[in-house]
Amino acid sequence: MLTEDFSVRRYLRDVSLPFCPGCGNVTVMSHFLKATHELGHENLSKFVFCSGIGCAAWIPSPHFKADSIHTAHGRSIPVATGVKLVRPELNVVVFGGDGDLLGIGLSHLIHAARRNLDITVVLVNNMIYGMTGGQVAPTTPFGFRTTTTPYGSFEHPLDGARLVAVAGASYVARWTTVHVEQLAEAMKRAITTGGFAFVEVVSQCPTAFGRKAGFETSLDILRWFKQNSVSLQQAKKMDEEDLEGKIVVGEFARRKLPSLTKTIYEMRRIAKDAKKN
Repeated sequence: MLTEDFSVRRYLRDVSLPFCPGCGNVTVMSHFLKATHELGHENLSKFVFCSGIGCAAWIPSPHFKADSIHTAHGRSIPVATGVKLVRPELNVVVFGGDGDLLGIGLSHLIHAARRNLDITVVLVNNMIYGMTGGQVAPTTPFGFRTTTTPYGSFEHPLDGARLVAVAGASYVARWTTVHVEQLAEAMKRAITTGGFAFVEVVSQCPTAFGRKAGFETSLDILRWFKQNSVSLQQAKKMDEEDLEGKIVVGEFARRKLPSLTKTIYEMRRIAKDAKKN
Protein backbone atom coordinates (compact mmCIF):
# COMPACT_ATOMS: atom_id res chain seq x y z
CA MET A 1 0.00 0.00 0.00
CA LEU A 2 1.25 3.50 -0.84
CA THR A 3 1.15 5.85 2.12
CA GLU A 4 1.23 9.11 0.15
CA ASP A 5 -1.96 10.73 -1.13
CA PHE A 6 -3.33 9.57 -4.45
CA SER A 7 -2.92 11.81 -7.49
CA VAL A 8 -3.83 10.90 -11.06
CA ARG A 9 -0.93 13.06 -12.26
CA ARG A 10 1.51 10.41 -11.05
CA TYR A 11 0.17 8.01 -13.70
CA LEU A 12 -0.76 10.35 -16.58
CA ARG A 13 1.26 11.91 -19.36
CA ASP A 14 0.98 15.65 -19.90
CA VAL A 15 -1.53 15.24 -22.72
CA SER A 16 -4.95 16.88 -22.92
CA LEU A 17 -7.90 14.55 -22.47
CA PRO A 18 -10.20 14.30 -25.51
CA PHE A 19 -13.44 13.65 -23.63
CA CYS A 20 -16.56 15.82 -23.81
CA PRO A 21 -17.57 17.85 -20.72
CA GLY A 22 -19.43 15.56 -18.32
CA CYS A 23 -18.18 12.34 -19.90
CA GLY A 24 -17.97 9.38 -17.52
CA ASN A 25 -14.64 8.23 -18.92
CA VAL A 26 -12.86 10.59 -16.53
CA THR A 27 -14.50 8.86 -13.56
CA VAL A 28 -13.53 5.44 -14.92
CA MET A 29 -9.96 6.56 -15.54
CA SER A 30 -9.45 8.14 -12.12
CA HIS A 31 -10.91 5.21 -10.18
CA PHE A 32 -8.90 2.64 -12.10
CA LEU A 33 -5.75 4.60 -11.31
CA LYS A 34 -6.87 4.97 -7.71
CA ALA A 35 -7.23 1.20 -7.53
CA THR A 36 -3.69 0.65 -8.82
CA HIS A 37 -2.41 3.19 -6.29
CA GLU A 38 -4.19 1.48 -3.39
CA LEU A 39 -2.75 -1.85 -4.53
CA GLY A 40 0.72 -0.38 -4.06
CA HIS A 41 1.76 0.35 -7.65
CA GLU A 42 3.99 3.43 -7.67
CA ASN A 43 3.83 3.41 -11.47
CA LEU A 44 2.34 1.38 -14.31
CA SER A 45 5.51 -0.48 -15.28
CA LYS A 46 3.90 -3.84 -14.50
CA PHE A 47 0.92 -3.14 -16.77
CA VAL A 48 0.20 -3.33 -20.49
CA PHE A 49 -3.00 -1.77 -21.81
CA CYS A 50 -4.89 -2.76 -24.94
CA SER A 51 -7.81 -0.89 -26.48
CA GLY A 52 -9.77 -0.80 -29.71
CA ILE A 53 -11.78 2.00 -31.29
CA GLY A 54 -14.18 4.32 -29.49
CA CYS A 55 -14.27 6.94 -26.75
CA ALA A 56 -13.35 4.50 -23.95
CA ALA A 57 -10.37 3.23 -25.95
CA TRP A 58 -8.72 6.62 -25.37
CA ILE A 59 -8.63 6.12 -21.59
CA PRO A 60 -5.24 4.37 -21.47
CA SER A 61 -3.72 5.46 -24.79
CA PRO A 62 -1.92 7.82 -25.04
CA HIS A 63 -2.66 9.14 -21.55
CA PHE A 64 -1.30 6.48 -19.17
CA LYS A 65 2.44 6.46 -18.51
CA ALA A 66 2.57 2.85 -19.60
CA ASP A 67 2.97 0.50 -22.54
CA SER A 68 -0.25 0.45 -24.53
CA ILE A 69 -1.49 -0.95 -27.82
CA HIS A 70 -4.27 0.67 -29.82
CA THR A 71 -5.80 -2.07 -31.98
CA ALA A 72 -8.41 -2.35 -34.72
CA HIS A 73 -12.08 -2.07 -33.79
CA GLY A 74 -13.14 -4.97 -31.58
CA ARG A 75 -9.74 -6.69 -31.67
CA SER A 76 -8.21 -5.60 -28.36
CA ILE A 77 -8.83 -8.93 -26.59
CA PRO A 78 -6.98 -11.09 -29.18
CA VAL A 79 -4.01 -8.73 -28.91
CA ALA A 80 -4.20 -8.85 -25.12
CA THR A 81 -4.24 -12.66 -25.34
CA GLY A 82 -0.92 -12.65 -27.18
CA VAL A 83 0.66 -10.21 -24.74
CA LYS A 84 -0.42 -12.23 -21.71
CA LEU A 85 0.79 -15.55 -23.09
CA VAL A 86 4.19 -14.12 -23.98
CA ARG A 87 4.58 -12.00 -20.83
CA PRO A 88 2.52 -13.77 -18.15
CA GLU A 89 4.08 -11.74 -15.34
CA LEU A 90 2.42 -8.51 -16.56
CA ASN A 91 -1.02 -7.18 -15.68
CA VAL A 92 -2.78 -6.99 -19.05
CA VAL A 93 -5.80 -4.67 -19.06
CA VAL A 94 -8.29 -4.01 -21.86
CA PHE A 95 -10.39 -0.84 -22.01
CA GLY A 96 -13.29 -0.64 -24.43
CA GLY A 97 -16.79 0.62 -25.02
CA ASP A 98 -20.02 -1.31 -25.47
CA GLY A 99 -19.90 -1.03 -29.26
CA ASP A 100 -16.27 -2.16 -29.32
CA LEU A 101 -16.55 -5.12 -26.94
CA LEU A 102 -20.24 -6.11 -27.08
CA GLY A 103 -20.73 -5.29 -30.76
CA ILE A 104 -17.94 -6.03 -33.22
CA GLY A 105 -15.73 -7.73 -30.60
CA LEU A 106 -18.39 -9.80 -28.83
CA SER A 107 -17.13 -13.23 -29.90
CA HIS A 108 -13.63 -12.45 -28.60
CA LEU A 109 -15.10 -11.37 -25.26
CA ILE A 110 -17.17 -14.55 -24.86
CA HIS A 111 -14.31 -16.90 -25.70
CA ALA A 112 -11.81 -15.07 -23.50
CA ALA A 113 -14.24 -15.51 -20.61
CA ARG A 114 -14.80 -19.17 -21.55
CA ARG A 115 -11.06 -19.80 -21.60
CA ASN A 116 -10.64 -17.84 -18.35
CA LEU A 117 -7.83 -15.84 -19.89
CA ASP A 118 -6.15 -14.02 -17.02
CA ILE A 119 -6.60 -10.42 -18.11
CA THR A 120 -8.78 -7.58 -16.84
CA VAL A 121 -11.43 -6.09 -19.13
CA VAL A 122 -13.01 -2.74 -18.27
CA LEU A 123 -16.14 -2.15 -20.35
CA VAL A 124 -17.39 1.45 -20.34
CA ASN A 125 -21.05 1.10 -21.28
CA ASN A 126 -22.44 4.47 -22.37
CA MET A 127 -25.28 2.75 -24.23
CA ILE A 128 -24.47 4.43 -27.54
CA TYR A 129 -21.93 4.60 -30.36
CA GLY A 130 -20.63 7.87 -28.98
CA MET A 131 -17.68 8.60 -31.24
CA THR A 132 -19.27 7.82 -34.58
CA GLY A 133 -22.51 9.78 -34.47
CA GLY A 134 -24.74 8.44 -31.71
CA GLN A 135 -26.08 5.32 -33.42
CA VAL A 136 -28.06 2.66 -31.54
CA ALA A 137 -25.77 0.22 -29.72
CA PRO A 138 -26.15 -3.36 -28.42
CA THR A 139 -26.76 -1.87 -24.96
CA THR A 140 -29.12 1.01 -25.81
CA PRO A 141 -32.17 0.73 -23.52
CA PHE A 142 -35.40 -0.34 -25.20
CA GLY A 143 -37.40 2.63 -26.48
CA PHE A 144 -34.57 5.18 -26.20
CA ARG A 145 -34.00 7.50 -29.15
CA THR A 146 -30.71 7.58 -31.05
CA THR A 147 -29.67 9.04 -34.41
CA THR A 148 -30.54 5.75 -36.10
CA THR A 149 -33.68 5.04 -34.05
CA PRO A 150 -35.41 8.47 -33.91
CA TYR A 151 -38.66 6.87 -32.68
CA GLY A 152 -36.94 4.71 -30.10
CA SER A 153 -34.83 1.56 -30.06
CA PHE A 154 -36.90 -1.48 -30.99
CA GLU A 155 -34.30 -3.99 -29.72
CA HIS A 156 -33.76 -5.18 -26.17
CA PRO A 157 -30.26 -4.48 -24.82
CA LEU A 158 -27.59 -7.11 -24.32
CA ASP A 159 -26.69 -7.87 -20.70
CA GLY A 160 -22.90 -7.97 -20.90
CA ALA A 161 -22.16 -8.77 -17.25
CA ARG A 162 -24.52 -11.76 -17.10
CA LEU A 163 -23.24 -13.06 -20.43
CA VAL A 164 -19.59 -12.96 -19.33
CA ALA A 165 -20.42 -14.55 -15.98
CA VAL A 166 -22.26 -17.45 -17.65
CA ALA A 167 -19.40 -17.85 -20.16
CA GLY A 168 -17.03 -18.75 -17.33
CA ALA A 169 -15.18 -15.66 -16.06
CA SER A 170 -13.57 -15.70 -12.62
CA TYR A 171 -14.74 -12.21 -11.65
CA VAL A 172 -17.61 -10.11 -13.02
CA ALA A 173 -19.04 -6.88 -11.63
CA ARG A 174 -21.23 -4.07 -12.85
CA TRP A 175 -21.48 -0.59 -11.35
CA THR A 176 -22.39 2.86 -12.59
CA THR A 177 -20.34 6.05 -12.37
CA VAL A 178 -22.52 6.97 -9.38
CA HIS A 179 -21.22 3.98 -7.39
CA VAL A 180 -17.65 5.28 -7.15
CA GLU A 181 -16.58 3.46 -3.96
CA GLN A 182 -17.89 0.12 -5.19
CA LEU A 183 -16.29 0.75 -8.57
CA ALA A 184 -12.84 1.33 -7.07
CA GLU A 185 -13.14 -1.90 -5.04
CA ALA A 186 -14.26 -3.82 -8.11
CA MET A 187 -11.24 -2.51 -10.04
CA LYS A 188 -8.91 -3.75 -7.29
CA ARG A 189 -10.51 -7.17 -7.21
CA ALA A 190 -10.36 -7.40 -11.00
CA ILE A 191 -6.67 -6.51 -11.16
CA THR A 192 -5.78 -9.10 -8.51
CA THR A 193 -8.01 -11.88 -9.88
CA GLY A 194 -6.23 -14.95 -11.20
CA GLY A 195 -8.39 -15.45 -14.26
CA PHE A 196 -10.71 -13.47 -16.52
CA ALA A 197 -11.95 -10.36 -14.73
CA PHE A 198 -14.66 -8.13 -16.19
CA VAL A 199 -15.86 -4.80 -14.82
CA GLU A 200 -18.75 -3.14 -16.62
CA VAL A 201 -19.19 0.56 -15.84
CA VAL A 202 -22.49 2.08 -16.93
CA SER A 203 -21.35 5.58 -17.83
CA GLN A 204 -22.93 8.84 -18.90
CA CYS A 205 -22.51 10.27 -22.40
CA PRO A 206 -24.24 13.67 -22.35
CA THR A 207 -23.28 14.51 -25.94
CA ALA A 208 -24.36 11.51 -28.02
CA PHE A 209 -26.69 9.62 -25.68
CA GLY A 210 -28.08 12.33 -23.43
CA ARG A 211 -29.30 14.79 -26.06
CA LYS A 212 -31.30 12.25 -28.04
CA ALA A 213 -32.56 10.43 -24.94
CA GLY A 214 -33.96 13.64 -23.46
CA PHE A 215 -31.41 14.38 -20.71
CA GLU A 216 -30.36 18.03 -20.52
CA THR A 217 -27.14 17.55 -18.53
CA SER A 218 -24.80 14.79 -17.40
CA LEU A 219 -26.14 15.32 -13.88
CA ASP A 220 -29.60 14.31 -15.12
CA ILE A 221 -28.14 11.05 -16.41
CA LEU A 222 -26.40 10.41 -13.09
CA ARG A 223 -29.70 10.95 -11.25
CA TRP A 224 -31.30 8.46 -13.63
CA PHE A 225 -28.54 5.94 -12.85
CA LYS A 226 -29.15 6.35 -9.13
CA GLN A 227 -32.92 6.08 -9.39
CA ASN A 228 -32.89 3.06 -11.71
CA SER A 229 -30.09 1.00 -10.16
CA VAL A 230 -31.04 -2.09 -8.17
CA SER A 231 -28.70 -4.49 -6.44
CA LEU A 232 -28.27 -8.04 -7.67
CA GLN A 233 -29.87 -9.25 -4.46
CA GLN A 234 -32.93 -7.05 -5.01
CA ALA A 235 -33.17 -8.14 -8.64
CA LYS A 236 -33.44 -11.79 -7.64
CA LYS A 237 -36.71 -10.97 -5.85
CA MET A 238 -38.18 -9.02 -8.79
CA ASP A 239 -39.99 -10.32 -11.85
CA GLU A 240 -38.99 -9.46 -15.41
CA GLU A 241 -41.63 -6.76 -15.80
CA ASP A 242 -40.39 -4.87 -12.74
CA LEU A 243 -36.78 -5.22 -13.93
CA GLU A 244 -37.53 -3.66 -17.32
CA GLY A 245 -35.36 -0.54 -17.66
CA LYS A 246 -33.48 -1.15 -14.41
CA ILE A 247 -29.68 -1.27 -14.07
CA VAL A 248 -28.71 -4.32 -12.03
CA VAL A 249 -25.46 -3.66 -10.14
CA GLY A 250 -23.18 -5.82 -8.01
CA GLU A 251 -20.84 -8.80 -8.32
CA PHE A 252 -22.11 -11.41 -10.76
CA ALA A 253 -19.21 -13.84 -10.33
CA ARG A 254 -16.31 -14.22 -7.91
CA ARG A 255 -14.71 -17.64 -8.01
CA LYS A 256 -11.35 -19.40 -8.26
CA LEU A 257 -10.86 -21.26 -11.51
CA PRO A 258 -7.75 -22.42 -13.44
CA SER A 259 -6.57 -19.61 -15.71
CA LEU A 260 -5.69 -20.11 -19.37
CA THR A 261 -2.07 -19.01 -18.95
CA LYS A 262 -1.38 -21.42 -16.10
CA THR A 263 -3.09 -24.24 -17.98
CA ILE A 264 -1.08 -23.64 -21.17
CA TYR A 265 2.25 -23.41 -19.35
CA GLU A 266 1.45 -26.61 -17.45
CA MET A 267 0.62 -28.33 -20.76
CA ARG A 268 3.97 -27.16 -22.14
CA ARG A 269 5.76 -28.64 -19.15
CA ILE A 270 3.95 -31.97 -19.58
CA ALA A 271 4.75 -32.01 -23.31
CA LYS A 272 8.46 -31.30 -22.65
CA ASP A 273 8.65 -34.05 -20.02
CA ALA A 274 6.95 -36.50 -22.39
CA LYS A 275 9.43 -35.62 -25.13
CA LYS A 276 12.39 -36.28 -22.81
CA ASN A 277 11.04 -39.70 -21.94
